[in-house]
Amino acid sequence: MSGRLNGKVALITGGASGIGLAMVRLFVAEGARIVVADIQDDKGRALEQVHDGRVRHIRCDVTQEAEIAAAVALASTSFGGLDILVNNAGICDMMPSITAIEAEQWDWIFQVLLRGPALGMKYAAPLLAARGGGAIVNVASVAGMQAGWGPIAYSTAKAGLLHLTRTVAAELSPQRIRVNAVCPGMIATSIFGASLGMDRPAADQFAARVAEVCAHAQPIPRAGQPEDIACAALYLASEEASFVTGVSFVVDGGLSVGPRHAWDANAPNPLADLARDQAQ
Repeated sequence: MSGRLNGKVALITGGASGIGLAMVRLFVAEGARIVVADIQDDKGRALEQVHDGRVRHIRCDVTQEAEIAAAVALASTSFGGLDILVNNAGICDMMPSITAIEAEQWDWIFQVLLRGPALGMKYAAPLLAARGGGAIVNVASVAGMQAGWGPIAYSTAKAGLLHLTRTVAAELSPQRIRVNAVCPGMIATSIFGASLGMDRPAADQFAARVAEVCAHAQPIPRAGQPEDIACAALYLASEEASFVTGVSFVVDGGLSVGPRHAWDANAPNPLADLARDQAQ
């Protein structure tokens, strides 16, 4: 099937690299016109050139409300309206425990991962309603569903985003606006390197090393790729998901199905070890 987004206009934050870039490429291939809102101006301009007339880039730091509003407005002035919002822009922190949190960094993480999507929905909702409805896709994480899959501020903000998704889905349903979240597992992108303080080129290269580790971290024995998340977002943004709202769509290679011994016969199993000891 192709052309699932024919005639649609989408705004994708953080669309110049990683998961966002995979979404831009897939959405354009499916017929959409895209506003890419990102702080990486060089990559954004390159996307404009590659997808001439189909993609517009605008510099957007999602901690700045005026820049979010401007990105939403560009969808209207450039393409006549807005049908799809993808809140994808993301960062990660390296605060390992509650005793190690730094107040300023905590606030910054929440501004990007929770306040930014909330403001994106604030400004996008009237445009979506004016088109008779639409779709919002929030990029959350399995780290927002369970402990152990991300640093403390990142995980807590993503948990907040999941509940924000549910509450806004209920609020906007009368306007025929669907709101869903996609929850990636371990996806090989530059976010891991960036969280370690690497510059963007080094973080991009580090993604290959992340892929090697990811291939052994979950039941499906390969690294998650940005395209895996883009496909999930496409489904949630398309009319194929017209009866789906308020859900958390997990795309994690089985990472969250259970403890490692549930799928790895070589992993320690406390209950099996206990039973074996008792039998002896």
